[in-house]
Amino acid sequence: MPAPASASTRLDAVVVGSGPNGLAAAVTLAGAGRSVKVYEAADTPGGAVRSGQSILQGYVHDLGAAVFPMAVDTPFFRGVPMREFGLEFIFPEASVAHPLDDGTAAVLWRDPERTAAGLGPDSNRYWALMRPVLGRWDELVDDLFAPLHLPRHPAALVSFGLRACVPAAVLARAVFRTGRARALLAGLAAHSILPLWHPMSAAFAVIMAASGHLPGWPVVRGGAGRLSAALVSYLLSLGGEIETGREVRDLRDVEPSRAVFFDTAPARALRIAGATLPPSYGRRLQAFRHGPGAFKVDWALSGPIPWKAPACREAATVHLGGTLEEIERAEAAVWRGVPPEKPFVFLVQPSLFDASRAPAGRHTAWAYCHVPNGSAADMTGPVEAQVERFAPGFKDLVLARCTMGPADLELFDMNCTGGDIAGGANTFTQVLGRPVFSANPYAMPAPGLYLCSASTPPGGGVHGLCGYHAARAFLEGG
Repeated sequence: MPAPASASTRLDAVVVGSGPNGLAAAVTLAGAGRSVKVYEAADTPGGAVRSGQSILQGYVHDLGAAVFPMAVDTPFFRGVPMREFGLEFIFPEASVAHPLDDGTAAVLWRDPERTAAGLGPDSNRYWALMRPVLGRWDELVDDLFAPLHLPRHPAALVSFGLRACVPAAVLARAVFRTGRARALLAGLAAHSILPLWHPMSAAFAVIMAASGHLPGWPVVRGGAGRLSAALVSYLLSLGGEIETGREVRDLRDVEPSRAVFFDTAPARALRIAGATLPPSYGRRLQAFRHGPGAFKVDWALSGPIPWKAPACREAATVHLGGTLEEIERAEAAVWRGVPPEKPFVFLVQPSLFDASRAPAGRHTAWAYCHVPNGSAADMTGPVEAQVERFAPGFKDLVLARCTMGPADLELFDMNCTGGDIAGGANTFTQVLGRPVFSANPYAMPAPGLYLCSASTPPGGGVHGLCGYHAARAFLEGG
């Protein structure tokens, strides 16, 4: 366990894992004047936020996360001068395009008025749903992206709850009259990695829609790894340290410190620190439920994707799933443990907006779909069929591809247990209390031990808030 405070203890804190939450914890601690060192098992820091030329020379692919709406204006990132350390976000005017079989697309523009206008008969209904959320978005971020607490802005939270605490399928059908608007909402809800009948799914849809307007869904110029590199550079400028290629298997593997932060899945934290933890807490961590996995495909392309809907060329992110009913079936199958025949596909085409990603005239694309946790199914064919459906001729452009199933994703980032990219299932109980119900979910029941991964509030996403809140809990003596 962490060494007791003494003159011989050089470090205030050690962080195990250098994903965005681990780096956020380290930066928050170092910014408060604490000495901190990060240990990373991989040779490159960043966890799931890395990039590289993994297929063909000259083609830069995001190996994990690719789009970063939460890395712009959250309580952690507001205090980090990322641009000074080499980070540049690119914001397409269209945050998300959702093509339909008639050759058109529903579009979530950064401009909410333009979005509403594009929904035709559902324009006023979209405004009625989103205007109150957008008008109090800063207040909602403070409450929604924090651990369970007495709300600071109860009126804003109640207003949000009245709109969002229902299944997404119910909300879409109750609010909208057109298939276009319903499909757009269903695609946003699928980011929850829940079936659309789940009562938490609409909350994710509304949050994703709001983030598409405020601030938008950016990609990183030069690749996602630039985001992690900027955080590392900032940490070093604050006096922090980082050691890569160093896997921690036991608390004795780290330098003595006053505190240890685990940017890891709960089971791995338990393997490392289990001897110091009460058995009852260990059993609760073992009961933590991981969500479905992901199957990911990266492509090197000889040209831009030939979308039938022109609006798809204005968005870095494209949702491929067709109608609300199709998306319902796909996500319900995953939840039942069955790989979907027609998966809902999340696709990103960064090279349309960032020429540094590929040689002149060539392009890259990134996509994934949900599959059951640990699934061995090869989803390459179904994923490419969904792209071809809305972009005939796509397959003819593929120069090379790389696929990663759940087992590959877990090898790439140990936190992706069974391919789970969200740090745990977004069930009602695990959204309210993860990994366990506690007034301080970050502090483990042993002196100086903290969990700061996406398996703590507020959960998955590149926002750094799990690490930020864990570090604040330590700094505030909690």
